[in-house]
Amino acid sequence: MGMIKGQVAESPDAYVVALTGWQRVYVEMLRAAFHAGGDFSETIKWTNLLFVSNGPCMVVRAEETRVIIAFFRGKRLMHLDPRIKPSGKFELATFIVKSDPCMEPSLFTLWAKTAAALNAELGSPMARH
Repeated sequence: MGMIKGQVAESPDAYVVALTGWQRVYVEMLRAAFHAGGDFSETIKWTNLLFVSNGPCMVVRAEETRVIIAFFRGKRLMHLDPRIKPSGKFELATFIVKSDPCMEPSLFTLWAKTAAALNAELGSPMARH
């Protein structure tokens, strides 16, 4: 089962410990793949996992029936995979998983590496330019 809506974990490790089933395995894989792609700090923000490198890069939210990955500069990542969909304002895009997928961690490492490189080049997506 995913995190209960509104439940706040004290740390990224506590967030993962609170998960069960395929969501826990998937989020553990994502964390390892993202860290292989860049020097990210990881924290809890908006009750989710937040990965930061020169500003926010990715958010991971585990729910009962899905795992959502939101990329702050995701519209610039859509060429890497057509399953990354634009979402909301600015450059946000998401990748949603609804069941236990068989996906290569190297794909997520590439996405994370590209997201970190965009922040290094363009600065924080939260900064007003």
